[in-house]
Amino acid sequence: MDHPLSESPTELLQTRTGDRLQLTQTSGHEFELGGNIELTQRYSDIIGEKRMSWTTHLQLIRELGSGGQGKVFLSERRGADGFTLPVALKIFSPDRYRTPEDYDDDMMRVGKVAGCVAGIQHDNLLQVQNFLDRNRIRMMVMEWVEGYDLRRLMTPKFYGYIKERFSAKQWHRMNDVLVTAGPEQPRFKPGVAIAIIQSCLSALAALHRHGIVHADIKPANIMLKQSGQAKIIDIGSAFSISEPPARRACTPAYAALEVLEGKRSTPSSDLASIGYVTVELLSGRSMFSNATDFASVFSLKKNLINELPKIMPREVATNSLLMGFVEGLVAPNPDDRYGSAEEALLVEDGAAAFLRQLVKGDMASVYENDLRIWIEELLEIDAGYEE
Repeated sequence: MDHPLSESPTELLQTRTGDRLQLTQTSGHEFELGGNIELTQRYSDIIGEKRMSWTTHLQLIRELGSGGQGKVFLSERRGADGFTLPVALKIFSPDRYRTPEDYDDDMMRVGKVAGCVAGIQHDNLLQVQNFLDRNRIRMMVMEWVEGYDLRRLMTPKFYGYIKERFSAKQWHRMNDVLVTAGPEQPRFKPGVAIAIIQSCLSALAALHRHGIVHADIKPANIMLKQSGQAKIIDIGSAFSISEPPARRACTPAYAALEVLEGKRSTPSSDLASIGYVTVELLSGRSMFSNATDFASVFSLKKNLINELPKIMPREVATNSLLMGFVEGLVAPNPDDRYGSAEEALLVEDGAAAFLRQLVKGDMASVYENDLRIWIEELLEIDAGYEE
């Protein structure tokens, strides 16, 4: 017996005759026989050609940030019928390159890595949408992330700005659950900090599985989205392990010891960098930014494990699970660190065990939801803030 319903799509056409409303079921084939023959032919032509080309116009709406590699702008991609999509556009500057050929070679690396990252599609990694060349200047089109990078959230000025504009209830809740005053700058509560770092480790694990080293993990490159998710951004320094770049750059305050010694960045170096970010989130101290030279930074990092009990707040310093997790990231010798980002995520005496400990002690919170509410509140008051 024939199935009573066809698998082909159907539509109901609504017509009115006098005071009566009629609904007529019609198939796509019946439309083709009507007045849509020309459009139907155009549709068939597009499908048959198996290729399309068009020009995309991207307007630079406002600057989102700048650095050694260039500038990032909020832009907008326009489509048909009123469709608009906000995007972030990074324009790579040639200024730091000796020759145009050096710029071209490095952009080849960035473009290849961008293509690989675009295919990973991890929730905690920035989504790359395109890599463009206009008059030999390269540009990367990325998702626009509405939210805040960790560097901004840890500045005393922004913390004071929040206090002035939050209600007493909002302020007390933020300090009780999320972020509170630290000795030098705001510090994140342990559960929130570790939840953020776990998301970053998950993103790093995805990169490392695909043979990519990020090579520039720092607070400014970690964003908290409006959804409450943490996301690693800015892959401009990332490279394939099989094709290391000829030019090497780093941010000394967050670079691993071996990188400061002149060695190549590795997945283990990324773990050290995320470890330094973890120390800063938990302690409320910018550990290395005030050091005047590489030698000072190197010495501080080499002795960091010994200093941790002194610089961490009591609730962190007295928690062996949490301290062991941090030590496994920032150990000066790469061989003493976790073997991989995945190991750091799964180890039974690390971050996962610490978060389970919070649950058992009834101290846990739904951090992603708490962060979502907080970011939404910050966006509401942020219109008048000046850096």
